[in-house]
Amino acid sequence: MDPLIILTIGIATILGLILILRVNAFLALIISAIVVSLLSPGNYEDMIPRVANAFGSSAGGIAIVIGLAAIIGECMMISGAADRIVQAFLKFLGQKRASWALMGSGFVLSVPVFFDTVFYLLVPLARSLFRRTNKNYLLYILAIAAGGAITHTLVPPTPGPLIMATTLGIDIGVMILVGAMVALPAAIAGLTISVWLDRKMEIPFRDDKIVGTEDDVPEVPNSSPSLFMSLLPVILPIALISANTALDTLANAQHAPQLVVGDITDWNAFHTALRDQTDPAAIPQIITSLPDDAKAIIKQDSLSNEDQASLVAAFNVAMLQRKPALYENSAFDSVIRKDWKIAADLKAEGLTEQQKAQLTSEALVNTMSQGDVDKMKVHERERFNRLLLEVTFPGLVKPHVWETSLRKAANISKLFGNANLALLFSTIIAMWLVFQQKQPTLKAMSETVELALMSGGVIILITAAGGAFGAMLKVAGIGPAIQERFTSGDVNTAATGMTFLVIGYSLAALLKVAQGSSTTAMIVGSGILASMITGIDLGFNPVYLATAIGAGSLMGSWMNDSGFWIFTKMGRLTESESLRSWTPMLATLSIVSFAMTILLSKVLPLN
Repeated sequence: MDPLIILTIGIATILGLILILRVNAFLALIISAIVVSLLSPGNYEDMIPRVANAFGSSAGGIAIVIGLAAIIGECMMISGAADRIVQAFLKFLGQKRASWALMGSGFVLSVPVFFDTVFYLLVPLARSLFRRTNKNYLLYILAIAAGGAITHTLVPPTPGPLIMATTLGIDIGVMILVGAMVALPAAIAGLTISVWLDRKMEIPFRDDKIVGTEDDVPEVPNSSPSLFMSLLPVILPIALISANTALDTLANAQHAPQLVVGDITDWNAFHTALRDQTDPAAIPQIITSLPDDAKAIIKQDSLSNEDQASLVAAFNVAMLQRKPALYENSAFDSVIRKDWKIAADLKAEGLTEQQKAQLTSEALVNTMSQGDVDKMKVHERERFNRLLLEVTFPGLVKPHVWETSLRKAANISKLFGNANLALLFSTIIAMWLVFQQKQPTLKAMSETVELALMSGGVIILITAAGGAFGAMLKVAGIGPAIQERFTSGDVNTAATGMTFLVIGYSLAALLKVAQGSSTTAMIVGSGILASMITGIDLGFNPVYLATAIGAGSLMGSWMNDSGFWIFTKMGRLTESESLRSWTPMLATLSIVSFAMTILLSKVLPLN
């Protein structure tokens, strides 16, 4: 069956189950994943197990983080830490800038706390502020929504951004930093349009009690934790994860595997091996990856110092590029089989113990596929190709030093900057704040954690099912089929990258309008994009695909969106008033965040 027909059937199954039959999102996604798997190539006995395996793999990437984030959010609410942050914003900015305080509070709190909880927390403050000022009620509740909705959509560890990062292979720290960079201008734009909407719309303040809503005056603890301790559960994991990302980025920027002229121990022998192509497979493949001017230098009878420098520069470029690739399976098969796995031969041919350890640690054995190399990050591909040169020319190319001092620091930071451990530290602090402020019994504390995990568990099931659906789309071959229709060999890198940004944004917006859930739109959208971009040089970090999808998932919120009803009922607005305020405000967030995504992908590609 044509892959695009399978894609159509998969999406139609999701929408039909959710919109028509009102099936839970978890069931809709897992059923759709099974349907896609059954329609895809493969052995019959593997079709259901591969869905289960993909589900487990997705859950392994997000379950701990989502579960811990749910506990952190619940504990921050109970301990008064969330309220302390809000009060600090109000005190710092003053009553005249209350809308900025509410937007800032929503922006910060929606990083560890789900949007609906943040809105429940802050909307009583909006009503209280209206009673003091007798104006700007719509502005206040829109400000809360602007700050909360944008980080909920773009900044992990909330489920949507987290699953996008996992699906697209994005470093969590990069997702946090870039998501925040995209989200902040969008939040400001959302607040700006909220000011205009507040002036244009006459929304009466409805002071009547509504069943199912909390009191207008939120319960404020007798004593609140300090501002620093209140913020610590939010800023600690962000700081640890960001530090890890920064150190790893700096270490990668060293380009330790790159060659210098002195790394070639015998230039005459090296030149002769390249020119005469004494190896029938590996060396011709290596030369294929070089530009024409470097190939012309190799054909010369001798090399000047300038020629040597030019050749080294050409090799350094080849080690980074995907196409033409330095590595090709069949060309290096004999190298891998003969030299990599026999320690005695390696040593005899001049390779050091350090180099053998590098090769072993990389697990680069004869099962390495071309697809595995295509999926490598830039620094991984550079290191891999340098090792190939060292093994192909034993004794002629010096072993490089990978474990620089900066790389060692980055490796240590990977322990503490791992999202699972960073959020565990944050969870411990958040729970300690509850003990300090409320002094609950151990049983009461256990019940609090259990309540939080119950809500987090549903999100884990939905996001993992979405991951399984995305994995089955890859199995179906959706990516190559769509690439054939949207890209061609004469399309340049920038245009190709821009094409995928537009596809991601449009697809997420379409899914959002159709079924209402931003999280589901992000899950399905990232799954489809992940199946399309394998081996494609976008020209920028795939984090921008994630922010484009997140931006699209904000467009077109209406009555099938739970956020629409939270805003309507808690804000005490009519459906018509929400459609004229909430919907255009979210559309503004969507457009501005997509524009920021395009801008940053150009000026800060991070590739």
